[in-house]
Amino acid sequence: MIRTWLIAITTLILLTGCGSKDLEEFNKPAEYWYEKMVTAVSNGNLERADSYFSSLQSEHISSPFLSEATMIMAQAHMAHEEYLLSEHFLDEYIRRYATPEGREYAEFLKIKAKFLALPNPGRDQGLIDETLNSVETFKRSYPNSMYLPLVHSMETQLQLARGVLNEQIAELYERLGKPKAAGSYRTIAPVTWIDSKNIVRAEVPWYREMFEGDGTSSWYAFMIPKTRSVVSMDDNESTASPKKQDNGSWYDFLIPHF
Repeated sequence: MIRTWLIAITTLILLTGCGSKDLEEFNKPAEYWYEKMVTAVSNGNLERADSYFSSLQSEHISSPFLSEATMIMAQAHMAHEEYLLSEHFLDEYIRRYATPEGREYAEFLKIKAKFLALPNPGRDQGLIDETLNSVETFKRSYPNSMYLPLVHSMETQLQLARGVLNEQIAELYERLGKPKAAGSYRTIAPVTWIDSKNIVRAEVPWYREMFEGDGTSSWYAFMIPKTRSVVSMDDNESTASPKKQDNGSWYDFLIPHF
C-alpha cells in the first residue's frame, strides 16, 4: 500500500513539474525567444529553432527582432541543405521586412538556394530553367549589384549543365531513331560560346551509373530491342523507300495453305 502511494506521489510530482515547465514557455519577451532561437541554431537544432521563431513571431508580431531572426533562419536552413525552407524564410523576409539593400541580398540568396539544390542537374530540368529565369530577373533589377560576379558564375555553370542535359536527351532520341526530336533538343538554348568538346561532363558514381548510364549509353542497352515504334516514327524518313522482299521463314512449310 505504501509503495503504491509513493509511486502515485512521484508520478504526480513529475507531471506537475513538466506542466509548470511548459507553462513557463509562454508569454516571454521577444529577447527571450530571440536568444533561444539563436542558441538552438548554434547547436544545430533547427527544429527547436523553428519552434522558438514561431513563438517570437506569434507573440511579438511587430518586434524589431523578427527581421534579423527571419534572415538567420533562412541562412541556417541553407547551411543544413534544407533549401525549400530557406526559400520560404527568404520570401517571408522580402515580403515583410526587406529594405532595398536587404531585398537585393535576399534575392541573391534565393538564387543561391536554387543553385545549391541541384547536385544532380540531370534530374531536374525544370529547376535549371527556373533558376536561370531568376538570374535574368536579378540582372535586370540590379545591374550594378555587388553580387553579380557570383550570379554570373552560377549562371555559367547552369548554362553548361542545361547544354549537356539537352545533348544527352538528343543522343537518347537518336538511339531511339528519332532524329527530328534530337534536332529539336539541340536547338534549345544551345551553348555557342564554347566548343562542346571542351565541356567536361560530370562524373556519375558507379552506383548511379548502373541505372542512369553515362548519358550516352547504358549497360542494359542490349536488352532493348532495336525496333522503332510506328506511332513515334519521325516523318522525315522517306515512306517511298523500297521494301525488302519477304523471303518467308523457315517454318513456312508448317503453315497449311488453303
